[in-house]
Amino acid sequence: MAIKGKDIMKVLVVGGGGREHALCRKLAESPALTTLYAAPGNAGIAEVATCVPIKVEDIQALVAFATENAIDLVVIGPEVPLVLGLADRLRAINIPVFGPSQAAARLEGSKGFMKDVVAKAGIPTAWYQRFTDADAAKAFIREKGAPIVVKTDGLAAGKGVVVAMTLDEALTAVDKMMGEKIFGDAGNELVIEEFLDGEEASLFAICDGKTAVFAGAAQDHKRVGDGDTGPNTGGMGAYSPAPILTPALERSCMDLVFTPALRAMAEAGSPFIGILFAGLMITKDGPKLLEFNVRYGDPETQVLMARITNDLLPVLLAAATGDLGQSRLDWSNDAALVVVMAAKGYPEAYTKNTRIENLAEAAKVEGVSILHAGTQSGPAGAILAVGGRVLGITATGSTVEQAQHRAYQAIDLIHWPEGFCRRDIGWRAIGR
Repeated sequence: MAIKGKDIMKVLVVGGGGREHALCRKLAESPALTTLYAAPGNAGIAEVATCVPIKVEDIQALVAFATENAIDLVVIGPEVPLVLGLADRLRAINIPVFGPSQAAARLEGSKGFMKDVVAKAGIPTAWYQRFTDADAAKAFIREKGAPIVVKTDGLAAGKGVVVAMTLDEALTAVDKMMGEKIFGDAGNELVIEEFLDGEEASLFAICDGKTAVFAGAAQDHKRVGDGDTGPNTGGMGAYSPAPILTPALERSCMDLVFTPALRAMAEAGSPFIGILFAGLMITKDGPKLLEFNVRYGDPETQVLMARITNDLLPVLLAAATGDLGQSRLDWSNDAALVVVMAAKGYPEAYTKNTRIENLAEAAKVEGVSILHAGTQSGPAGAILAVGGRVLGITATGSTVEQAQHRAYQAIDLIHWPEGFCRRDIGWRAIGR
């Protein structure tokens, strides 16, 4: 199969987490693909791609690799290289890239910028105010009362958000973010916003700067503990589809959220190319936007990729080259669910270099795929846990309940005493 007149496709995926493993597995199915690289990749990605030891923030080395290896398409997974301008550097040398420019990546890189764009575009969202002074932020919190939400303006690895149910919690969050700098410079500016009550869901669109194509819906679980207890994490599990997002609501959100956002970014001279991820709160007054992310979510990607039935590669290339046209994604009627296995202690301090065993046996469970995040290969082929979120046990089934059963069946076969997971992923969908 040829794409855009090319007989072969050499693709570089930037990143080394569960999201990138899911993307690599899906891209590896394409008949148009001849060579797949991942930088830096991980032990699981190495099964489907050639891993190259380049860190995601090493923009110069990534550009040099793409140039020297005549890469036809670069797919950027994490937000950090986008915020650092990797897409701009690649486009400047005519390498197609699926991911937004540095200017467009500010939709995630600066929560204050994102809120300003959203307000100007008329997208339903929470009221908010931006602060660079801690005393002013605290005065605003006291004026508005709790519950209230305190966010770092900059990137904080998905952890720079405190949903404060009391005034003391909110004021403490300001002290920690702005005073103690627990998230570094990300906390130099804060966004204080309205607490929205409802049910969260994630909606995705592939964008070429002008057009948005529906790219799936999911629901994730941010809290570390069962029953949505404990601190926020990068995500402990997800499932798709999300019953709260009916087909009618999905269509409505495409018009309410993505169309005005793309128009606003184009008018600002920063057309958005890549995946736009809308974090939504479905309230009694309808859907409201919590935040935009400028990349696929993790662990949502794991379940979205499990449900796409057509070739993803030409769709990503069409977006990267500004010509989505009639491109679309086709979806399985099956549900998909992923349970994240993390190192004990996460999201705080955790032990590294522990050994994970019996993955091959777990992968034999019907409908199950073992997706790697924080892993690397050890001596004699051993799989070692080197990150906080380490594995994504992904399963499909005719229902969310069946997918959940299969995922936990596989988890119970894995031997990793130093790991843990939530045991209730999918509870909202199953409760319905």
